Amino acid sequence: MKAVEEYAGEGQLIMTGESRPAGYHLTRLQGMAANGLPVPGLFRIEGEIDLRGTPVAAAVIGSPVTLELGDGRSMVITLTTADGRVLSEGHGPSRCLCC
Repeated sequence: MKAVEEYAGEGQLIMTGESRPAGYHLTRLQGMAANGLPVPGLFRIEGEIDLRGTPVAAAVIGSPVTLELGDGRSMVITLTTADGRVLSEGHGPSRCLCC
């Protein structure tokens, strides 16, 4: 895996129909083939979301939520802890259309 993008700033975390302000610092890691080309759908997004000291509900942990970045883009991520750790991986029947 090779780090290909860093995301940091202020945005909105959208979960269970509500939106809350959140800071973020995330890294996108891309899977690379032996020939140096990226493998489509094979990636990982990891990092932290600053939830301003308010933990997320246990029902949200492990479920996809949307993070709207400060530049207008949005991404689907998965929170792994109540305090905002993020780990989202791509590739597989539920994540990409290549297999």
